[in-house]
Amino acid sequence: MTLTKDTRRFAKEVNESAVSGNLDAPEGGFDAIMQALTCTDKIGWREKSRKMIVFSTDAGFHYAGDGRLGGLVVPNDGNCHLDNDGYYSVSTEFDYPSISQVYQKIRETQANMIFAVTEEQVPLYQRLRGALPEISASVGKLANDSSNVVELVQEQYDKISQKIVMVDNVNSSQGIQISYATACKGKVMNRTNVCDGIKVGDTITFNLTLEVTQCTDQREFLIKIGPSGLSEVLLIRLNVLCDCDCSSKQLDSLSRAAEYCNYNGDLVCGVCQCHHNRVGRRCECEAPGMSTAALDMMCRKNNDTRAPICEGRGDCDCGRCVCYKRENINEVYSGQFCECDNFNCPRHKKKLCAGHGECVCQQCKCDPGWVGRACECPISQDSCIASNGKICNGRGVCECGVCKCFTDPEGIRYSGPTCEICPTCPTKCIEYKPCVMCQQFKTGPYNESMCAQCPFTVIPVDELPESNNTGVKCQFVDQADDCTFYFMYELDEDTNNVTVWVRKEKDCPPPVPVLAIVLGVIAGIVLIGLILLLIWKLLTIIHDRREYAKFEKERLMAKWDTGENPIFHPATTTFKNPAYGGNKLSNDL
Repeated sequence: MTLTKDTRRFAKEVNESAVSGNLDAPEGGFDAIMQALTCTDKIGWREKSRKMIVFSTDAGFHYAGDGRLGGLVVPNDGNCHLDNDGYYSVSTEFDYPSISQVYQKIRETQANMIFAVTEEQVPLYQRLRGALPEISASVGKLANDSSNVVELVQEQYDKISQKIVMVDNVNSSQGIQISYATACKGKVMNRTNVCDGIKVGDTITFNLTLEVTQCTDQREFLIKIGPSGLSEVLLIRLNVLCDCDCSSKQLDSLSRAAEYCNYNGDLVCGVCQCHHNRVGRRCECEAPGMSTAALDMMCRKNNDTRAPICEGRGDCDCGRCVCYKRENINEVYSGQFCECDNFNCPRHKKKLCAGHGECVCQQCKCDPGWVGRACECPISQDSCIASNGKICNGRGVCECGVCKCFTDPEGIRYSGPTCEICPTCPTKCIEYKPCVMCQQFKTGPYNESMCAQCPFTVIPVDELPESNNTGVKCQFVDQADDCTFYFMYELDEDTNNVTVWVRKEKDCPPPVPVLAIVLGVIAGIVLIGLILLLIWKLLTIIHDRREYAKFEKERLMAKWDTGENPIFHPATTTFKNPAYGGNKLSNDL
């Protein structure tokens, strides 16, 4: 199957896969690693990505030659053979890859390897890791149920990402030699191409020396240098000049007893050919029977041909190192091979040798009275002496001028500059409280006779003295007046005498204005009542007005029938006399 995030399908395919074999385990891990590294498109590797392969197994590994047991005699070609379904199509045609093939492919692709194997396979894969130098690889123990795979990958990735290994594509047959030197995160340069314990943001500087040791038929080289496991590389195009094309210009290029050669040699094609008994690049040395190469060897530490001349800190002058000068005149290289300096010693609080010593050949030579790698520790124990005259109060040891406090058998841990503080120790505060109250303030549970039996007499003071190593400060609230009082006691462990100081004045809270509070409460209640009454009256008026307006509106809109009852008879009857002339009489008058 192809790569997928569907873990259920993956587990199903694995469980349903047909497995056949004899006494040999059905294992093809190297085939899988080779295909994962070579099938870039099918796997989906990005060009600039950090490549990581997690190889998980509970078995050993097959390598070149094991395939002969199954009739596979054709060596592995190291190419991609995955079909569209992700199936390794030539498993019955090619032998397993060799360890060197896998190693070479890992170096070419700059991949990081994590071997997550069960406990019984850890020693085997650790030996395999040792056979894969200069690559980012680690071995981790996998639980039997693989429950720790995520933690294991995280742990191993942290190890890989915190380590940098500089590698190159140069081999000894090319006649080229590259040596590395770095101080990692320290100050002292070491001949190594590995740095551990690197964190995000750290800057590591490598100094490399490229040296041509012999001339070969190949004169042009493309050298790649970079950190293992990363795609970034430094490209160096090297053209080796083993001789000068001066044959046609022999006379023009010859200068006898040249000034450049200190008048002790002939300058031929830009190179000094020294006279008898003179050597050196400019014939500056008189050394009968010696060559320039021999003089250079005298400037290499331990006569090591791989060691840089004068440790890269100076020039070789007639077999002796002349060390470089630094911009800071107080910083000096020294030693036979310029291997020493006076500025790369350990520091303490950003001071070289803590300011208490001299830096000699990367090591601190401490002043009298000081010891330690950075001269940070005083020999004197004065800073550890407690007020009782004991070292660390008898509860610790003095190391480097600092008390290292003990923990007693009861689990009590002491602390403080001289181990005088014991946060978990019971104090005498509660025990001494009644005596302090009765003697100073005439309060508390003790009467006069009980107060007279107190084992001490208090010393009244305006302010308590500063607490020393053995003094303990106490404070309580006197229930009689709710005031806080303070006292301090000091117990002399040698004489068992106790001294108690008590502050004369208590800290009392300001008096409570009872009358003002009562009047305020009453006024508040009355005011709230009036406000509630006004609100009730206002709501009542608003409600009545709304009801009256509603009534008036309904009255104006009402239309009643004014017809009379047909059976109604009025109580009076009026009759008119036809002969009555009332109207005429009125007119005549």
